[in-house]
Amino acid sequence: QLQLVESGGGLVQPGGSLRLSCAASVTLDDYAIGWFRQAPGKEREGVACIGRSGQGTNYADSVKGRFTLSRDNAKNTVYLQMNNLKPRDTAVYSCAADRTPYPNFCTVDPRMRRYDDWGPGTQVTVSS
Repeated sequence: QLQLVESGGGLVQPGGSLRLSCAASVTLDDYAIGWFRQAPGKEREGVACIGRSGQGTNYADSVKGRFTLSRDNAKNTVYLQMNNLKPRDTAVYSCAADRTPYPNFCTVDPRMRRYDDWGPGTQVTVSS
């Protein structure tokens, strides 16, 4: 059974960086991984995703150029590098898995793909 656990969250000043990790209990070879965030009083937002092979990525416009995804399938782990963080990035960040037949495609659009397995989330706070 797939279980996901996020780590790496914390408090950082504006302009700072954090690297979030999403560790899985089983191999991630068959899964695209998405990162989502939810701020208090706001709807959950898809942030970024990475395809099974690691070759396909998608980023929300709000994080393009600042966030970078990578994955190490040998370690069953996906990483979200977040640079130049802004106060509006403050949220609980969760990773989720989409068991997909497409090696190089992913999307965080819930109308196109469904993420069935979720981690509990990690808090990211950007504040001076």
